[in-house]
Amino acid sequence: MPPVGAALWRSLRAHQVYGANTDVGKTIVSTVLCNAIQSLKTPATAAFLKPVSTGPLDDADDRHLRRYASGTLTKCLYQFGEPVSPHLAAQQKTCMARDRILVPRDDELVASIHHTLSGWASNGVDFALVETAGGVHSPGPNGNSQADLYRPLRLPIVLVADSRLGGISSSISAYESLLLRGYDVHSVLLFQDDYYKNHEYLRTYFQKKSIPLVTIPSPPPRPQALGADAMARDGEAMATYYEQVARGTDVAGLLEELKAKHTARIERLEAMPGRAHESIWYPFTQHHGMAPTDITAIDSAYDDFFQTYRANPSQPEEGRLHATFDGSASWWTQGLGHGNPDLALSAAYAAGRYGHVMFPGNIHEPALSLAETLLQSIGNPRLQKVFYTDNGSTGMEVAVKMGLRAACHRYGWDASQEQISILGLKGSYHGDTIGVMDCSEPSTYNKKVEWYRGRGYWFDFPQVRMSQGTWKITIPDKMRALGPDLEFSSLSEVFDLEARVQSEAGQRYKEYIRATVENLVQEHGMKFGALIMEPVILGAGGMLFCDPLFQRCLAEVVRGHPELFDKGTPRSTPSATPQSWSGLPVVFDEVFTGLYRLGRRTAASFLGVDADVAVNAKLLTGGLLPLCTTLASGEIFAAFSSREKSDALLHGHSYTAHAVGCQVAVDSLRTMLQMERGGSWAASQRDWQCSSTASSEGSPEVWSAWSHGLVRDLSHGKQVDGVFAIGTVLSVSLKDSQGGGYTSTAAQGLQRRLAAGGPTFAVHSRVLGNVLYLMASVTAPAEALREIEGVLRAALL
Repeated sequence: MPPVGAALWRSLRAHQVYGANTDVGKTIVSTVLCNAIQSLKTPATAAFLKPVSTGPLDDADDRHLRRYASGTLTKCLYQFGEPVSPHLAAQQKTCMARDRILVPRDDELVASIHHTLSGWASNGVDFALVETAGGVHSPGPNGNSQADLYRPLRLPIVLVADSRLGGISSSISAYESLLLRGYDVHSVLLFQDDYYKNHEYLRTYFQKKSIPLVTIPSPPPRPQALGADAMARDGEAMATYYEQVARGTDVAGLLEELKAKHTARIERLEAMPGRAHESIWYPFTQHHGMAPTDITAIDSAYDDFFQTYRANPSQPEEGRLHATFDGSASWWTQGLGHGNPDLALSAAYAAGRYGHVMFPGNIHEPALSLAETLLQSIGNPRLQKVFYTDNGSTGMEVAVKMGLRAACHRYGWDASQEQISILGLKGSYHGDTIGVMDCSEPSTYNKKVEWYRGRGYWFDFPQVRMSQGTWKITIPDKMRALGPDLEFSSLSEVFDLEARVQSEAGQRYKEYIRATVENLVQEHGMKFGALIMEPVILGAGGMLFCDPLFQRCLAEVVRGHPELFDKGTPRSTPSATPQSWSGLPVVFDEVFTGLYRLGRRTAASFLGVDADVAVNAKLLTGGLLPLCTTLASGEIFAAFSSREKSDALLHGHSYTAHAVGCQVAVDSLRTMLQMERGGSWAASQRDWQCSSTASSEGSPEVWSAWSHGLVRDLSHGKQVDGVFAIGTVLSVSLKDSQGGGYTSTAAQGLQRRLAAGGPTFAVHSRVLGNVLYLMASVTAPAEALREIEGVLRAALL
């Protein structure tokens, strides 16, 4: 079932009632609140929803509200006959659902809640409570913690604390569990007990959090006997109790405070774009002509979706928050979904254990574990050392320093006296810090940066895309000596490099690269210190899909012809081992393409090339925290070793190897490795395998979360110049009579169409000129991707 927006209406104040434990009186508190809301000077209509109830119908919580909170609308979605935890009752198949018999999936249950609340909002209900079963972490019907099950709704919380022995601990633990998942706890209620006096301690505790706590008298004990007379007396006692609570407590004041918080939340969301327009300088944004209406307020995010605010004062019953698919994976960082509770817990653990600790000369468990995990799992025998930085750009700065120093050390060059350049590809982008800007040719990103110089040579290259149902490799006009464009029946054929490298095209690629480098060195006197590439996909340059054979040939020519670069007497002779670098150090920028972004652990594995330096970020922490690793070979590391401190790699920042980020990265990597080994992407892999009719045995497995049928169909679109999908990435290049490029506006119409959305959610997307791309996390639900595919088909076919 498609996702729903988080629950927020202007007219309806909806809260979720959680208990610090089982049997703490949630239903009694709900009854008190529903009675009170109808007894205000300005009465309001109340409603009570019990999503899942267990036990006999006579004891059902919604029936209790119906009896003691007259006038309250009540509903129970799923009633299980056994008086046990919902996950056990569901296993016993004794569901007596009011609407259906089957046990609901979690997403169905959440959607049913949202649908019910939306209906109440449309019918004039002012106040609604959604009551959970048991404690905060009591399992739902499918065994998942309620704190996670109901998180997509992110309703503000009324927490019923525990007044019994041990209740202080359970109440605070429940609060912290909710806080860890991004809930807002708006109030705390509990029964007053003059023996344990939990309310006194908890009032002080929650006052420090600016959360009001209200105590109510304990209810009368239930009779031991179950006869009609006893039940009648119990009913009379409860009715009297509710009357006394209404007269003797300040529940009305609490309701006014809840109303004020509801109003303030909406006012903040409405004001945020205007406030941001006044105070925020956005990255990669031309502010000229920008208005507050161009800024989207995000209330929260969960899984692959933002919860974005949309104001519509003329229709107060309409939901204010709408699910918006995060189609850029939040600038390519999202791997395991927004609001991931496991990663949040990892971060909290490391923050509580370490905070941040000084790194040079020290070691802590998260940094050591992450380094060892990467070196063991990345599959590159050259890499032996891990250097920590905070983001992809600074990680690439380190990589450039490593590569250039190693080359200068081997060839006896003095970079202070002569220009040492890099080899790369046109359209490359390695970050916005000054050093790595110089590793890209002049472009929109850097040509107006005053210190930019551009130190290198960048090869144009053949590009891969599907057009008219055929995978095509287009040779640039200036490289026609490489031969005609190539066509393949499947993407697997394109990546069958062990066969292609021996082909005529492979030989032409190699000769072209060798001759070009030779000319640059001999005729133009250039010296090169490193080969730097984004494997397979060049991201910010426009989602450029480089023919993997061309990148393979680049690495082979550089490594196989050291004489092209060494025109003098080297200061040191490389050791003859498979881990030795030759010609130039090969640096792979996998900040975007690495760690399952393209469906494999590394993008380098597609090329069959082991880099001497590899950089990873973005997906490294599953989308939660900034962190980057630069992995280097032993020989690269040795180039910095001497008796002189000045020869060391003098690079770092205050938060190097931040323990919180490292711990999150360890758990994120382990999760993705488990998903790979457990076959989490098997359905997508089968979809793409069925389309591969001629792939060679042993060629790299190529697949995408986006369906092969979508790529094939879009490739026939009249507006489509080319399309490709690999891993979680989908890229659509639109025809542009002006030639395309970063400043093109050709993709903006498609971007607006996606923003309008499909049947159940909108799609946030980014464009790179005439290219619109979409990305998903590695946990993205197939149903959501298929809905987006429907929107794309409607827009382009």
